[in-house]
Amino acid sequence: MGYIQAKKAYCMNLDQVDLGSLYRVSEVNAPKGAPQIKGQLEDIGFLPGEQVTVLRKGLLGKGPYMVRIGASTFALRQSEVRMISVESASHV
Repeated sequence: MGYIQAKKAYCMNLDQVDLGSLYRVSEVNAPKGAPQIKGQLEDIGFLPGEQVTVLRKGLLGKGPYMVRIGASTFALRQSEVRMISVESASHV
């Protein structure tokens, strides 16, 4: 398996991660009809390579999600965390 394939094997969306574990942002994938959302998430720190941790998930695993990126903590909707691709910090 090549490096690119191995790296993609560890990617998941932020709504699929374990609470309290450390991940790194791979990319932000906004819907074609709403590219401004990608810019908004990047403006608050969701940039490739940044470390991120999900601290808490809302009722039944749905939003809001309490997420720490760098030294900041944000509450994000489930639709927003699904746009953020991450990989385990141990596989970077």
